[in-house]
Amino acid sequence: MRMADVTIYHNPKCSKSRETLAILEARGVDCQVIEYLDNPLDRATVAGFLDLLESPPEALVRKDKRFRELGLNEADYQSAEAVLDLIIAHPELMQRPVVLRGGKARITRPAELVNDLL
Repeated sequence: MRMADVTIYHNPKCSKSRETLAILEARGVDCQVIEYLDNPLDRATVAGFLDLLESPPEALVRKDKRFRELGLNEADYQSAEAVLDLIIAHPELMQRPVVLRGGKARITRPAELVNDLL
């Protein structure tokens, strides 16, 4: 595969993200790795994820300890616009990793879901 065929939006501190990258490497997939916390995502990129994901917009939001620390309410993040605003303001709340290939995107949790794209 050419480098541009697969892109992974990766957080090296996340075990699922590391597992997904390991699967890609084990299968010999050349991929572009974007560490999105070091290279902030723009609105168009996040909107692109939402368009390509088969999941509803709220699936892109991590409802974790940080979400609760910010005092956020899950019900407020159901629409694509609300999710976009949140991810741009707090990229650490993006569910990870997100893998893109061939006009499709997957949140690979569990990591084995990446195989659906290959």
